Formats: sequence, structure tokens, C-alpha cells
Amino acid sequence: MNRKLIIVLAYGVLLSVVSITSSAKVVVTDWLPDNTFTDGIEGPAVDKNGYLYVVNFSTNGTIGKVDPMGNAKIFLTLPKGSIGNGIRFNKFGDMFIADYTGHNILKVAANTKDISVYAHNDKMNQPNDIAMMKSGILFSSDPNWSDNSGQIWRIDTDGSTHLIESNMGTTNGIEVSPDQKHLYVNESVQRSVWIYDINADHSLSNKRLFIQFDDFGLDGMKTDNLGNLYIARYGKGVVAKVSPKGKLLIEIQLKGSFPTNITFGGKDGKQVFVTMQKRGAIETFKVNTAGASVFDNH
Repeated sequence: MNRKLIIVLAYGVLLSVVSITSSAKVVVTDWLPDNTFTDGIEGPAVDKNGYLYVVNFSTNGTIGKVDPMGNAKIFLTLPKGSIGNGIRFNKFGDMFIADYTGHNILKVAANTKDISVYAHNDKMNQPNDIAMMKSGILFSSDPNWSDNSGQIWRIDTDGSTHLIESNMGTTNGIEVSPDQKHLYVNESVQRSVWIYDINADHSLSNKRLFIQFDDFGLDGMKTDNLGNLYIARYGKGVVAKVSPKGKLLIEIQLKGSFPTNITFGGKDGKQVFVTMQKRGAIETFKVNTAGASVFDNH
């Protein structure tokens, strides 16, 4: 064995040790136990007061509210036939929900809890996850699971819908970078994450591959304040942390195997909440950098 090969192997071992050590420091616990939510658990989002909201509490078509101590109760029931997925809040405290069965983005008014259809388009397959810019503009992933295809929509602050990308794979997780310059979108079945530039008119350009995985699925995504992207790896039971350069930094091992989405919260924005499909539970862990989505629009 030559000296160069020994050095390469040693370097590889060192990298592995760093990765394992970093992941091992992350302690994952249950925030809410099994069957608190249905297997449609999704869309975690935290409001300005630190309350966590998650879809499908006890029964489908509901929104659950979890206080900072981990006590959960029903927040509201959606109109008949509607089932929520992604949730986001704007700076006024209004809640926006991707209603995948109704082809809608629903709006829940702050304080009154009045529910209205904020945006609708019959050409939507099923609005799945949503990302919000600080301006209030929304981006929605729109997968068609029957043929593993997908689209991306932009919803402007007047509620108008704009199809901005089609002929994609099964679009799912979607997120805006902390500097508001880039949009990340993943394709679950194809296991690809794409990055776009967000132009001044909120159109997208310069699509390129950000990172691709060899196995398992991809679901919800969120960024931290440094621009690292956290990705729920459905079926693998980990949250992957990826640098702004598209490098896989660590994989945080969860208790369950089917994470659907993630968000940041807690007093300092450094607590991560992960929705777990098969369990109907929420798992949680702490990180060193606050989430970019926490308090951005508050």
C-alpha cells in the first residue's frame, strides 16, 4: 500500500468520525406520542408566540395547536372536504394552508380564525408544501403522485396563481433561502433537490441540481439562519443537513423511519420539530443555529 493511499484512507476515516460524532451529539426525543395525529401529519409551523401548528390532529381535516410545554389540542376544523398539508404564517399572523384535496390555498385570519379560500386553481394537482417570502409571496409544490410528475406555483399577495415550472418529478419539499435569493424544491421519487434564482419580478431562473440522494425519499425542508438546508428523508428516518454549497454535512437519526416535514421553534428558534407519518407523533431535537423561518414574517 503506497503512502498516498494511506493518507486518503486516513482522511476518509477522519471524515466519517466527524460525521458520526456530530450526529451522535443530537439527542432526539418525542415531543408528542404516537397517534396524537393521524398518519396525515404534516405541515408544522410556529407562530410568533411559540405555538406549533400541525395538520390532522386526531382526525383528518383538522389543525392541531401545541403549546410551548408540549400540550396539544384542536385549533380548528377545515371546511368539509378540505385536508391540509403545508402551513405558513405571514407578518400579520394570518395562517396559510395548502388544501390538497380542494386545490386551494386557505387563509385563516389572525385573531378571528375565519377561514377563506385565498387562492384556487383547478389545474393544481394537489398543493402540497408551501414556502413564504418575507414579502408574503408564496411558492407551492404540486405533485401528481399517480405519474411521479410535478409543478411549482407562485401565489402573489392578491391571491393570484401563476404556474412557474412544470414537467418536473414529484415536487414536494419547498423552501426559500434566508437571503430571499433562492428557491429550493425537491422531487421525492427522483430524490433530487433543485435550486433556482428568484428574480426581482419573482420569476425563477438558473435551475440547477443542488444535491441528489441514492436512496429513500425526500419530503419537507427548512433552512437555518446560515442557509443550511434540513431535509426530511422519508423512509430512511433521518433529517439530512446540507450546506449552502450542496454538501451533505450530517444525517440526524430519528426514532421513527417516516418523517414528513420539519420546522424550527422554541424560545431561541433552535428547537427542531419533525412530523412522523407512521407514528402520528412529533419528534424533536436541538441544533446550534436558529431556523431562518422562525419569526421571519412576524
